[in-house]
Amino acid sequence: MLSDHAPMPVLAVTDMDRAKEFYEGTLGFTAEEPFPGALTYTAGGVPIFVYQSSYAGTNRATAISFIVPSDVFDREVADLRSRGVRFETYDMPEVVFHDGVADMDGMRSVWFEDPFGNIINVGTDGS
Repeated sequence: MLSDHAPMPVLAVTDMDRAKEFYEGTLGFTAEEPFPGALTYTAGGVPIFVYQSSYAGTNRATAISFIVPSDVFDREVADLRSRGVRFETYDMPEVVFHDGVADMDGMRSVWFEDPFGNIINVGTDGS
């Protein structure tokens, strides 16, 4: 059954050089065994597949989330800010944003876009 297997996030981009610059330079990922027209990265033991497509950025929902322990969230947010990442805010009921950080009844999250419009989330695990 599919529920026995780990899913792999897939992100479409329009320019592989810009993707490499963002995912490696800005987010600090390391590319693995690239396929023709694609790159793979690993985060938390999970592969992320980045490939070229003319449909990049057409999904206006969160494409990938990184769940981090609450005690490292502020450090991750500060690191992203220092690398030039700008956080998005959204009109969501019962969610309060402070300086780009959403507070959702004790859990916190930030959202940002890669250069292709893919929406990425970093949130706390509730611990």
